[in-house]
Amino acid sequence: MKVTFLGTGTSQGVPFIGCTCAVCTSTNKKDNRLRCAIWVETPEASIVIDAGPDFRYQMLRAKIKKLDAIVFTHGHKDHIAGLDDVRAYNYHDQRPMQVYATEETQQALRREYSYIFTNKTYPGIPQIDLHTIGANEPFSINGLKITPIKVLHYQLEVLGFRIGDFTYITDANYIAPEEMAKIKGCKALVLNALRHEPHISHYTLAEAIEVAREAGAEDTYFTHISHQLGLHDVVDAGLPEGMHLAYDGMELVF
Repeated sequence: MKVTFLGTGTSQGVPFIGCTCAVCTSTNKKDNRLRCAIWVETPEASIVIDAGPDFRYQMLRAKIKKLDAIVFTHGHKDHIAGLDDVRAYNYHDQRPMQVYATEETQQALRREYSYIFTNKTYPGIPQIDLHTIGANEPFSINGLKITPIKVLHYQLEVLGFRIGDFTYITDANYIAPEEMAKIKGCKALVLNALRHEPHISHYTLAEAIEVAREAGAEDTYFTHISHQLGLHDVVDAGLPEGMHLAYDGMELVF
């Protein structure tokens, strides 16, 4: 299995519009962050988790020619705003895109993309097949088993996912003990770490480090990073052993 980080930034990305801080003006490519998403490739399936506003460019940059499905963590705009661009895959593959989401996230998709779900369809609109997933129900895509992990994003229920020895969690600030148990024993954990200052719905870096220690993965990679966290190389060098800042284009191979 190979995992590619398509985006590791917060909802507004890095650089932040109009900002002249050291991170936003950095010439280090690792300080440029698109909105959060990953690409998972296995012999069974090619899937993307989340399709935010940078989806089109992320697909082009990573040269993703084959995409079997999109799995959504939740319905916030920075995670669903790129769904319209599945039209290219509809054209090439001559089939609907398979989309996996909770009922709540599907409601957000229906609101944002009412023209996809109307009875009066017309040529050129995205073609998708919706599959309902639940927080406590493992599911499979082309034989690839995926286990949902329920986390809280303030008061919103968000799904993380475990695929084999890999776990991906973004937009969280609380993981219940019974959900933490699903993470135990994984080799690699991806976890959000927004900034140093407290936030109402995201882990700070210090909080994320403590959660990572509790989870006990061999390696942890922090994502959903804002420009307020600091320069990539400086922050990464100060992390505990086995913990790393993810960056756009980083690849993990299992």
